Amino acid sequence: MNTKEIQNLIKLINESNLSEFKMKDGDFRLTIRTKEYHKYIKGSPQTQAPVVISAPSSTPAPSAPVVQQESTNTQNNSVNNTQTADQKDSREGLLEIKSPIVGTFYRSPSPDKDPFVKVGDKVNTDSVVCIVEAMKLFNEIEAEVSGKIVDVLVDDGSPVEYDQVLYLVDPKG
Repeated sequence: MNTKEIQNLIKLINESNLSEFKMKDGDFRLTIRTKEYHKYIKGSPQTQAPVVISAPSSTPAPSAPVVQQESTNTQNNSVNNTQTADQKDSREGLLEIKSPIVGTFYRSPSPDKDPFVKVGDKVNTDSVVCIVEAMKLFNEIEAEVSGKIVDVLVDDGSPVEYDQVLYLVDPKG
């Protein structure tokens, strides 16, 4: 990609409602994060980051399903709330690998291939851990953390939401 193409891509991303854009072409990698991405990461869930896709879209991505799911989760009974607290205690000190987009989660590149990672595997920040299919596009998801996979939280072929935890990683592993 030349400088002019990158500048045009940045302009398109700024005009869209994307919060993050990643592109990989052979050895060339490009990640662009907008102000909206950083607002969301700093902990203001009121500014839901839009769905990230491989190309800018002219229609805004709805964030209502995510908000609706969060409100449904807060209405769980007290037994589930106790289990959630226990799960959080067991996650203490572990890093999370989250889905950057809404789509369908796949652990392997194809049904007849081995999973990208299994429990016990070590990952680096640039290790591909899964694929999330969104709008017929297969997006490789990188770990963005280093350590040992201790848990896979999503079943193969299941739908995932934006920011849903996919894997737990022990950084000491």
